[in-house]
Amino acid sequence: MTEIEQPLAIDRQYVLDRDCTTLSRHVLQQLQSFSADAQDLSALMNRIALAAKLIARRLTRAGLVEDALGFTGRTNVQGESVKRMDVYANEVFISVFEQSGLVCRLASEEMDKPHYIPENCPVGRYTLLYDPIDGSSNVDINLNVGSIFSIRRQEGEDLDGSAQDLLQDGRRQLAAGYVLYGPSTMLVYSLGRGVHAFTLDPSLGEFILSSENVQIPEHGPVYSVNEGNFWQWEDSIRNYIRYVHRHEGYTARYSGALVGDIHRILFQGGVFLYPGTVKKPEGKLRLLYESAPLAFLMEQAGGRATTGIQEVLDVIPDQLHARTPLVIGSKEDVALVESFIQDHLREQQEAVASRS
Repeated sequence: MTEIEQPLAIDRQYVLDRDCTTLSRHVLQQLQSFSADAQDLSALMNRIALAAKLIARRLTRAGLVEDALGFTGRTNVQGESVKRMDVYANEVFISVFEQSGLVCRLASEEMDKPHYIPENCPVGRYTLLYDPIDGSSNVDINLNVGSIFSIRRQEGEDLDGSAQDLLQDGRRQLAAGYVLYGPSTMLVYSLGRGVHAFTLDPSLGEFILSSENVQIPEHGPVYSVNEGNFWQWEDSIRNYIRYVHRHEGYTARYSGALVGDIHRILFQGGVFLYPGTVKKPEGKLRLLYESAPLAFLMEQAGGRATTGIQEVLDVIPDQLHARTPLVIGSKEDVALVESFIQDHLREQQEAVASRS
């Protein structure tokens, strides 16, 4: 073999290895096993990937098909107006997992109670929790949206259909991730063994590994928050915003789609904030469907996720649709936000002590 032929052969082998590293194969490699549990998780991720492909296809034709854009005219259990794509995406996840033998329950922020699949329940011991379309207000104006998912093992028989076993901390998650629908469709996931990103190759119809063992920088320039809520926040968050306004090296980026903003911060560093307000200190984001899955990912990538006073993965919800404030991103940037919150709490405590 000549010196010219050898590098070409190596390059071809690299391309083939990359193109053959599909999502389902990667899961088995991560678990280093072909056990029943490993094959179940591989199959689960494959079904999530199928749902993502169906939603991506619908989104690319959203302006051309009926019932893809706009509102349905009803509200969900959260009291929020429901977009047509929310309904479609939710139904896609249900349809994909029916008769799969994998998932007994699906829980979504679009549904008041979990959706049970009786034919799966004798065998399927997993629960899928998901936000079918995150940032659905962006659909009508052709901006990025996403899906968020979490896989948990069902504990107990759940005979009364209350799904009380889901009211546990986020460290019980077996896997979590998100799908970003943008110029390309990307799926980012973790099994608790690092964070890995896949890009949908339309010519193959497969998610192909594009970034392995993603690590978030210790510090980043981006802060992502809806500053339109400035006067509704506690002084601590307002003080943090004033700080970044007065110091060089910070840039604001906020898209209105949680997945898109988190994706930017995961790869470039920085911090995303969705704090509570004075009137609603619990915040807006759902713990089980949004905050906990993203916190699981971020910790696996070397970052942090906190409510401001507690690690998100340690929070135990009191109901399926519990909400929580969220500060997530690079360790140094999350710690800076926390310092403003701690300073404010200390000032409040000192004020109370001085009056007593």
